[in-house]
Amino acid sequence: MLSLEEAQNRAETLVAAARKAGADAADAVYGCDASSSVSVRLGALEDVERSESEHVSLRVFVGRRSASISSSDMAAATLASLVDRAIAMAKEAPEDAWSGLAPEDRLLRGHPANVDIVDDADPEPTLLRERALEAEEAARGVSGITNSEGAGAGHGRSQVALVTSHGFAAAYAGTSHSTWASVLAGTGDAMQRDYASHSARYLDDLDTADAIGLRAGHRTVARLNPRRVESGPMPIIFDPRVGNSLVGHLIGAIVGPAITRRSSFLLDSLGKAIFPEGITILDDPRRPRGMRSRPFDGEGLPTAERALIDKGVLTGWLLDSASARQLGLEPTGHAVRGGGSPGASATNVHLVPGELGPLDLMRDIKHGLYITELIGQGVNGVTGDYSRGAAGFLIENGTVECAVSEITIASNLKEMFANIVAANDLDFRYAVNVPTLRVDGMTVAGA
Repeated sequence: MLSLEEAQNRAETLVAAARKAGADAADAVYGCDASSSVSVRLGALEDVERSESEHVSLRVFVGRRSASISSSDMAAATLASLVDRAIAMAKEAPEDAWSGLAPEDRLLRGHPANVDIVDDADPEPTLLRERALEAEEAARGVSGITNSEGAGAGHGRSQVALVTSHGFAAAYAGTSHSTWASVLAGTGDAMQRDYASHSARYLDDLDTADAIGLRAGHRTVARLNPRRVESGPMPIIFDPRVGNSLVGHLIGAIVGPAITRRSSFLLDSLGKAIFPEGITILDDPRRPRGMRSRPFDGEGLPTAERALIDKGVLTGWLLDSASARQLGLEPTGHAVRGGGSPGASATNVHLVPGELGPLDLMRDIKHGLYITELIGQGVNGVTGDYSRGAAGFLIENGTVECAVSEITIASNLKEMFANIVAANDLDFRYAVNVPTLRVDGMTVAGA
């Protein structure tokens, strides 16, 4: 794997070549990844993988025309032809009044902030194997577990360099460690499965393998003997591992491209209260060791914490430069890059916890559901209509009772947002983190 300096030099060389070949402006993103993983099943080694890859994406501008091209072949001849092809493509592309590099006066200047996402620990495959075996053994040791889908452990490192022709050049790296286990309980048609996993930037922050395995085992056994529930409106409690998807739908509705295409159910909600006053949702790209922390965005703009929802009010859109120009606004430092032009997305997002504990949140529920799994993709981003398969547990008189399955929960995201109540059990485990959430008035389709 190249060093950060070498990665940045490679991108700088490509941008310089594009300018020399006639591009009015250009930017290049160089990325490289290395990962190792080990999986086991029923106490035996099942797979060992090691992969390394590198890729580069070049975007060139000729007047108001632009083109992007990517390659994973780093040979000098290939990179040279990449430049020629990109410029030839740009000359044939239609004009785009909104395209262009980020505003020069908004670029990050000085050394990028340290977001502490690089761990020097590089576990050998034998250690990954031990961790995977420990997770599966703990899961299989839970009474009621009858089979295993396996367990695994992994480690990865990625590096990215971004260079633009108008003065930005920087690079950063990040690491990840992970452990997972998935097991089965029961037999025949009554069989149930569940899993547990954890990922962290630092190995020291990773849950122990036996804790992950035990969590997988207990979750699976708890799902045995599910029952159906009668259809009707009822309050829903969302477990944090699925409740974060609600914030994901919010993010998808406030990114610049969704607004410019007028394909968002929140199109007319800017500056309005769409959540209760007690709800604040923050995006924090500089959170130390955050799973999506980054010192600059995909166009070279600095990142900073901001409230997406401030006391219930939608504060603004997440904008890359192109969507910002189209809307007559300023980019917000949320540009992301794949193999082509930038898009926009959030980073580390969390919903600020409330004051009630999870048990207090459900204490007054006479008949409701505690949802731990969501199935399918039945969410309309244009209308906000929400309908998803689900599984979890019945709540009777404020107490979590038996497992339930084969149900559908439905509503509209605007109505759901307006009725969210947050518990106080926020735990930073994912890129998007929420405490236990309660939403009243959803429609349940069951038996």
